[in-house]
Amino acid sequence: MNLNLYGYGPEENREWIIVDCGVTFGDLSTPGVDIITPDPRFIEEQGHQLKAIILTHAHEDHMGAVAHLWRRLRCPIYATPFTAWLMRDRLAEHGLLGEAPLHEIGMSSRFQIGPFDLQLVTLTHSIPEPNGLIIRTPAGLILHTGDWKIDPDPLIGATTDAKAIEAAGREGVMAMVCDSTNVFTEGESGSEAGVRENLTRLVGEQSGKVAIAAFASNVARLDTALHAAEANGRRVCLVGRSMHRITSAAKAVGLLSQYQDFIEEEEAGYFPPEKILYLCTGSQGEPRAALSRIAEGTHRHVTLGEGDCVIFSSRIIPGNERGIFDLMNRLAGRGVTLITERDRHIHVSGHPCRDELRQMYAWAKPNVAIPVHGELRHLKEHAKLAKSLQVPHAIEPFNGAVIRISREGASIVDEAPAGRLYVDGNFIISEGHEAMRERRKLASAGHITVAAVLRDGDLQSGLDLRAMGVPDQPDYDLDELLDDLAEAAETAFHRMGKRERRDEAAVEEVLRRAVRREAARIWGKKPAVAAIVLPG
Repeated sequence: MNLNLYGYGPEENREWIIVDCGVTFGDLSTPGVDIITPDPRFIEEQGHQLKAIILTHAHEDHMGAVAHLWRRLRCPIYATPFTAWLMRDRLAEHGLLGEAPLHEIGMSSRFQIGPFDLQLVTLTHSIPEPNGLIIRTPAGLILHTGDWKIDPDPLIGATTDAKAIEAAGREGVMAMVCDSTNVFTEGESGSEAGVRENLTRLVGEQSGKVAIAAFASNVARLDTALHAAEANGRRVCLVGRSMHRITSAAKAVGLLSQYQDFIEEEEAGYFPPEKILYLCTGSQGEPRAALSRIAEGTHRHVTLGEGDCVIFSSRIIPGNERGIFDLMNRLAGRGVTLITERDRHIHVSGHPCRDELRQMYAWAKPNVAIPVHGELRHLKEHAKLAKSLQVPHAIEPFNGAVIRISREGASIVDEAPAGRLYVDGNFIISEGHEAMRERRKLASAGHITVAAVLRDGDLQSGLDLRAMGVPDQPDYDLDELLDDLAEAAETAFHRMGKRERRDEAAVEEVLRRAVRREAARIWGKKPAVAAIVLPG
């Protein structure tokens, strides 16, 4: 989840640009929330000084929050053609197409926004059109790498523009803001060309249906999968909305045009098993993705079983292990053969390992290293590596760090508000919103409602209790538990004074506390309890 702010000028009249504005995804700690965005309130408060959003590439963690937050930011958006196509699609989903100004810019463009002289630098990564960004101001030059690797044979797009980076180095890079994802891994990340050779051979070894699970945004990998299919006499069927969306964007900018048309899901079942290859979303075990539905046997058109093969041409993103292993077990239970990157060389990372980082520092020769991407341990190791490469200064930033950069060096001078916003259905709420705290309580201890009808301080009937997420026992069912809770609540009510009983709010609080206390005594947990008192 990336949102980078660059500001130039005196504090009272500082102009800003945003570089990337992405999302991360919810987990078990955020029940009901799938998408999380950065909280932009710091720059929102200075909105008239925000000049633009520049997107380095189209991964969700770099551009997925723009449509969610644009009405709060209201500034022009700049992106290269592939990223711009996907950005238009997202803006349309949010009813912003035509309202949010989106400027399509060419690869290696150089353009001016306010005091910022901006130049795109072509890099290689696991998505089309990845860019670094050279930011020139009267104060000096910054190199913002975005996500990158050094791939001498990326299959799609140009190789890394080393000459542009070296030229910036000769001009003088005050600071390089650089990817730290693979800083602990020695060597190089590897080339997509090597994956193509191995994946093509692997597909040729299979006699049944083949499904390849990959990140939809990795168009070079999709290209490799299409090549592997056609080299082995198979037609390709796309399975999953993201696959259709990304391939449409790729074809719009002239990619993937050399292959045969895709087979529709409804038609794929008529092909002999050895003549079809499914290209699927869901490599991370996402419950609603195509591969999970296939594993559950609930997909409308696609079935896999004994003699078929699923190839996971992707890595396990930390945190997704449980979902992925559950998915694999369900597929194995259907008799499907599973092949992962641990079995064959069918995946390479899109981020630089240590040798590539060394090469980037040799090209750019920055005065200051500012590591980003990854956890704190990655940032610390990256700073240590930069120092070993004779970079004079290294900063270990944190979310919200305000870093002053000059030709003399850099330092953290302040901290801006930085947090998370949760996309909760059609609402956007703060990370600490009461609704999330309540939802977590419901997830851990269930919910009980107690209702009463009150007239002139007297109960008009027995209390009515309903429960969700509360267990029972073979010798003590839920009705018995609720009866005991109702008895405890009535006892607490009758202990109230006559005047106090006429106060509906006071009665609700007494009933709520009594039910929660008795539930804790019997069950050992304190459920969320809501009390409702109605006038009789």
